Amino acid sequence: MKSVFVTVGTTSFDDLIATVCSPVTLQQVLQSRGYEKLVLQVGRGELNPALPSSPPVAVEIFRFKDSLAEDVRRADLVISHAGAGSCLETLEEGKPLVVVINEKLMDNHQLELAKRLHKGGHVFCCNCSTLVETLQSMDLSTLKPFSPGQPEKFALFLDNVFGFQ
Repeated sequence: MKSVFVTVGTTSFDDLIATVCSPVTLQQVLQSRGYEKLVLQVGRGELNPALPSSPPVAVEIFRFKDSLAEDVRRADLVISHAGAGSCLETLEEGKPLVVVINEKLMDNHQLELAKRLHKGGHVFCCNCSTLVETLQSMDLSTLKPFSPGQPEKFALFLDNVFGFQ
């Protein structure tokens, strides 16, 4: 069963969850691209997002787990906030990643991380208002692998992003 995993980390990002749960995203994008299951990790956000009365894909929702590794492993596509942990875990697993910027965050260091990963060709990057368009137009085969198992390389990457050198 082809599935999408959405994660917001330990915070809340209700705008992302609402966008993914919209009829347009569920039917015109996910279902039309052959996805049959949507798994939502909502963190501290709304546990019962507005869904169509009979969603065209199976939906599973939870707040937190000790580890999201299995959810990432099972997913054919990951849609995530731009948290470093979520991005690294997904990229190390070799999964295609769409990073959605939370524009409501103050001092948004996540934006810088997402831009760098996008510039390197490792992820697709968008915000909630452009998510549907990004999902419709993305070509997963164009994504470049991010070398897994090299935490020192990622640490150096983060140091460069945040200006620590």
